[in-house]
Amino acid sequence: MPSESLCYMFDLQLIKSFCNESVKERLDIQMSEYQLKVLWSAIVSIFLIGGVTGSLAASWLSDRFGRKAAIGVGNISGILGGVLLFLVPIVNSIELFLIGRIVVGLSGGLATSLLPMYLTEIAPLKLRGAVGVLCQLGITCGVLMGQVAGLDNVLGTLEFWHIMLASFVPLCAAALFLLITLPESPKYLYVIKGQQGKALKELSRLRNMDVMLLQNEITDLQKELQMKSITEIWSMKRVLSDPALRLPLFLVCLNQFGQQLSGINAVFYYSNPIFRAAGIGHTEAEYATLGTGVANIVMAIVSVPVMLFFSRRKVLILSGVLSSICLIVLCISILLIEASPSVMSAICIAAVLAYVVFYGIGLGPIPYFIGSELFDIGARPIAMSLGSVSNWGGNFIVGMMFPVIEAEIGSLTFLIFALFTLLMVLVNKVYLPETQGRSTADIAATMTRGFKSRPNATSGSS
Repeated sequence: MPSESLCYMFDLQLIKSFCNESVKERLDIQMSEYQLKVLWSAIVSIFLIGGVTGSLAASWLSDRFGRKAAIGVGNISGILGGVLLFLVPIVNSIELFLIGRIVVGLSGGLATSLLPMYLTEIAPLKLRGAVGVLCQLGITCGVLMGQVAGLDNVLGTLEFWHIMLASFVPLCAAALFLLITLPESPKYLYVIKGQQGKALKELSRLRNMDVMLLQNEITDLQKELQMKSITEIWSMKRVLSDPALRLPLFLVCLNQFGQQLSGINAVFYYSNPIFRAAGIGHTEAEYATLGTGVANIVMAIVSVPVMLFFSRRKVLILSGVLSSICLIVLCISILLIEASPSVMSAICIAAVLAYVVFYGIGLGPIPYFIGSELFDIGARPIAMSLGSVSNWGGNFIVGMMFPVIEAEIGSLTFLIFALFTLLMVLVNKVYLPETQGRSTADIAATMTRGFKSRPNATSGSS
């Protein structure tokens, strides 16, 4: 959910007011409501363009300069973009606003591609899923911080909105300094760079164990190196055209795209009006909306042990089914809210909170790291980049189309999200293999026949 911090967490009128006053002061033009909507669309979409660009650049940066250096580029981009956003009202420039947005989007695109890959590469096999969830946990914490910063009595005011938009800069700076102390991915060093000695040294530092006690992991590294040595260099064209990768690539892109088309951004967008319709005051509705952010974080934390002990595939399918039910209930209760305001409002609130809970246990974390488990290290960076592009593409579609569709059909929009989520569940039930406790080579071998593959029949999963 990379763009929620701007799209759904503060009063849109603050930005509209600044844009209107800036154009009037500099160009002596009074913008119409339609022109303001067009400008707002540009502000939203340019952030997503930056995200797609960062996602596409991630695979090249990570293989050329290393996982750590590529993540560092993302942090530096975040700091630069935040500084530009902070300066926007000071220099009174909408152009600077757009530049800042695209640079921050670039940072977000790099992060959503690189962090899950780095975390799953440095994690031992038994902890791979739990560590992969940490990316979603970081996102949910950021969402909550954005919600808090956007409160009327914090930074969600006409005087301080630019500080709110730049408030993540200290976190990026802290992450950049922390990155210096972190090890490089041993898999990257061993397989991609061929620096076996350095890779084993970093692996020993990661596990805090002597290399002689890590023979199982070293054997896995040797297997991946052998697979790389008998294949040509991976390129975007090769990944897209290789029949053996067709199914895993489709699954990665579908789950990343479907994570956005499951309606999470729309639910966050609608949560405040729902709480207001339930008779809660403006301030109380803001705090109730914060409750959804807290629930999101709690479920991200809960999903860490869930990934350790339960089937990824079953958790993802169950999460999708339950989330779809919540969306259907939310749609019906909104339609009937005028007939029975007190009862339907309570059901609306319960449906929103239940949706956030069920989304957070599977649909939220699993799509971010599943690509690292479906692909060997050679094709992994490109697959993760394409998955991230799909995520940002879904984000763009929801951001652009939801207000338009919602204006036409109202709460029935949530049925579209529910149907798409159920479709994703059906595809995953047929094609997604179980990845818990299995090597990427073993997983990849079950999907070499493309859509003719039946990986779950091979693995014995139900």
